[in-house]
Amino acid sequence: MTQTTTPTPFTVEDLKATMIECAGAAENVNLGDDISEIPFVDLGYDSLAVLEVTAKLQNHLGVVIPDDVVEQLPTPRALADYVNVRLAS
Repeated sequence: MTQTTTPTPFTVEDLKATMIECAGAAENVNLGDDISEIPFVDLGYDSLAVLEVTAKLQNHLGVVIPDDVVEQLPTPRALADYVNVRLAS
């Protein structure tokens, strides 16, 4: 009998690490706080920075995140949720 394993959920904390690795953190933003529902733009991440983060996630996790979808994921929670749905399928 083959045992199926559930993928480890991708968390906002995982996303924070990737965000810092790719684009750093804005001086006025504390990524140690709960940023899950704060729009990327308010965190100092413009669309180019978010695309860089998603490209890193695609390479690392093997999850396809089309550019037009990225524009519809305004917060870290939305992006993490999108990644988790793709990891589960």
